[in-house]
Amino acid sequence: MTASPASAPELVEFLRAHPPFQTASDTELLELVAQSTVEPYPTGAVIADFSRHVPDDIWMVLTGSVNLQEVGGAGGGQVFDTIGPGGIFGYVPMLTGGGVEFLARAIESTAVLRLRGELVRAQFAKPAGLRFLASSAAPTPQVPAARAADSRSVSELVRGDVLIVDPGVSVRDAVVQMSEQRVSYALIRLREGGVGIFTDRDLRSRVVAAGLPVDVPITEVMSAPAQTVTADRTAETVLFDMLERGMRHMPVMSPRGEVLGVLEDVDLLAASARQSFVLRRAIAQAPDAAALQRHGREVTQIAVDLFRTGTKASAASSISSIVLDALVRKALELALAEAGPGPTQDQFAWLTLGSIARREAMPSSDVDSALSWSDSCDAECAQLRSIAARAHAILDGCGLPADSNGAIASHKAFARSASDWVQAAEGWLDDPLRGKGLILSSLLIDGRVVWGNRALHTVPTVFRRMRDEHPNALRLQLLDALSGKVRAWSLRDVLSRRGGTFDLKTHAVTPIVNLARWGGLTADMTSASTPARLAAAASTGALTERDSRTLTEVFVMLQRMRLTHQVELIADGRTPNDVVTVGDLSPLNRSLLGDGLREIAAVQRRARQSGTHPGLR
Repeated sequence: MTASPASAPELVEFLRAHPPFQTASDTELLELVAQSTVEPYPTGAVIADFSRHVPDDIWMVLTGSVNLQEVGGAGGGQVFDTIGPGGIFGYVPMLTGGGVEFLARAIESTAVLRLRGELVRAQFAKPAGLRFLASSAAPTPQVPAARAADSRSVSELVRGDVLIVDPGVSVRDAVVQMSEQRVSYALIRLREGGVGIFTDRDLRSRVVAAGLPVDVPITEVMSAPAQTVTADRTAETVLFDMLERGMRHMPVMSPRGEVLGVLEDVDLLAASARQSFVLRRAIAQAPDAAALQRHGREVTQIAVDLFRTGTKASAASSISSIVLDALVRKALELALAEAGPGPTQDQFAWLTLGSIARREAMPSSDVDSALSWSDSCDAECAQLRSIAARAHAILDGCGLPADSNGAIASHKAFARSASDWVQAAEGWLDDPLRGKGLILSSLLIDGRVVWGNRALHTVPTVFRRMRDEHPNALRLQLLDALSGKVRAWSLRDVLSRRGGTFDLKTHAVTPIVNLARWGGLTADMTSASTPARLAAAASTGALTERDSRTLTEVFVMLQRMRLTHQVELIADGRTPNDVVTVGDLSPLNRSLLGDGLREIAAVQRRARQSGTHPGLR
């Protein structure tokens, strides 16, 4: 079909208005149009079937809209993308040479411009084209590849025979069996139940380095009881556990306590994710601040590498947060060592606040912190604020600046005894509007202990009584969450490529985070991730299941968009931030963002109007 609803000049202007053709010359655009065809399709018609062959063409939607569907399943499979006017499809299979199977189907009466792939490929080689490819956040079916984390259960990943040795064997005999079975661990069945574990790293550090004979009983050098997981856990959550504990092996158990297999880090990690283990080890072994700062400057690259190799933004963010925890702990340890004799680890706690505490860190994240110490060491702990200042100075040299609003442990408001924190938290509940009660409580509710005595983080205990004992304070948390207006943009913003900036964090992510924090409190949940809090809010009726699911999906989309934008800035040698130019977004991303903002505003409106939510009673 070659019927054209538009003239050549109109098509040239249409191409010029959309990526990746904005920087193409008039000659190039005229040639693109001259060698293209306009093809109309009725509702439901298949425009292209990429499961059969890979045409050397690119399609641009002129009018109407197109669904991209996975091949297989009812109705052609699951829809993973929707393309509107100005959007293009077919470029991934063209550039990769295949391996991507999907159908492109018209949702409504649609006209597409079919472009010669050879000519479009030349545009992708330009900076604007490369930027378009790098910033596209559209999910696309890909050839199976090693992933840094996924949602499969760990029972799907374990394989091979499990090496279990008797408690009475020597290290020598165990190592012989490890060599014969070509594994790097041995499990030891414990008489009291459970298992111990001995690994090749234990052989190096606990036997050879310690100067012990290889005839030593394995029970003297094993780790017991071993950390284990049940078979229903997802690979993603197990990966985070292993990262946090610095483990290379994780036994997988059945509900009856039978050993099903042993996961190794290579089962869960792509090469870029394994780098996070290496970096955490280097951080832990850094002898001084200068060495730590050299390693610290590599942390941002972890998230970049993970995301580029196909890891979900949420997983890349969680892994980065874990590595940042290690960096913060080491900076504090170095600051304590420099200060000389002082409080012991059981006498105080260092809290990470904000996005890192929620395991939602981005390359742009700064470090928020707080201190809580035992009432018995008030005098001795007075020096902790100066130690905190030194720890933040070390972190600043790592490229991790302290919170610009002063939410750091060296400031008096964020460094108190455990009982003072209790008193402060009770005051925030009794009179949330006094001082900065709402702001401080929100920060401390997110807080997570990364060093020291967890029992000294006393604020969550107070706030877990909030729903029953302080309903007005809970109501104010909701009203505060609803006060954050979701900002949209005008058509002039989009068309004026010099302006129309949008802060993804301030105007889109933060309203969801605040609603989720309130929703978590209705379920007596304090520190947790945003998706976990949204799920908890649905369990109490604070949010409907639909609203909880919608906000979670929008949050995941926004995190992906933020990370895509920040990775692009880092690649250009610029400082990562959350401010995007709306006109520079691809049509798909602009549409996703606009739809997401409308969804957030709709949930806010329903929460404001409903009188049945726990926070409004």
